[in-house]
Amino acid sequence: MVQTQVLVVDDEKAITRLIAYHLEREGYKTNCVHDGETACRLLRSEDYDLMILDLMLPGMSGWDVLRDARQRGNSIPVIILSARGDEVDKVAGLELGADDYVTKPFSTRELVARVRAHLRRKNAKAGGALVTTPLELGNLVINGAKREVTVAGKPIALTTKEFDLLYHLAQSPGHVFSRENLLQSVWGYDFEGDTRTVDVHVSRIRQKIDPVLDLPEGDSAIQTVRGIGYRLSTKPLGRE
Repeated sequence: MVQTQVLVVDDEKAITRLIAYHLEREGYKTNCVHDGETACRLLRSEDYDLMILDLMLPGMSGWDVLRDARQRGNSIPVIILSARGDEVDKVAGLELGADDYVTKPFSTRELVARVRAHLRRKNAKAGGALVTTPLELGNLVINGAKREVTVAGKPIALTTKEFDLLYHLAQSPGHVFSRENLLQSVWGYDFEGDTRTVDVHVSRIRQKIDPVLDLPEGDSAIQTVRGIGYRLSTKPLGRE
């Protein structure tokens, strides 16, 4: 599974390190650069999933980086991160093609949430046509169109949220999702519960599918990554 890549462009190295730290905790791969020319070069040669872009850069400005990307037909989601908080700057950035605008000083938690939201929308658009194709992971088959789960042909009854959670994990086997990420992706931003909700649902899913998969003792389809969250196993699920 290809890891999601985020390009972080800011001339302040302390800021890029801070952003990279929090994004990498969420399982994203980051590449930090500190000038516009390098950012443009990378956008032309590499395939990134999202860019966080400062406007006030040495040499080539963030405005020019964004303009160059859009003129070349690059539709990468762009979050502008800038100390320029005037309404005119925000409007100009959005009209130039930015998808979001965050002003400094900023909350890393909010920024990461915005990154997740934009990537979720991007992936939903890209994967919309794939929802009718069942996800097959060994003996575990998840049919997104019919909202059905089977193990070795045996139907498994899951609640709505149990299915949504399993399906979310199954779309990226091996990708580590934090509890916060899962809570916001599956339950939504307005949900008032805490991350314990995720733990409870994971436990219920395990109780329903692990025994049927006949996994070796101690194994589980949904693996716990201590201190971070969960991932779906990349191993073929179920014994032959």
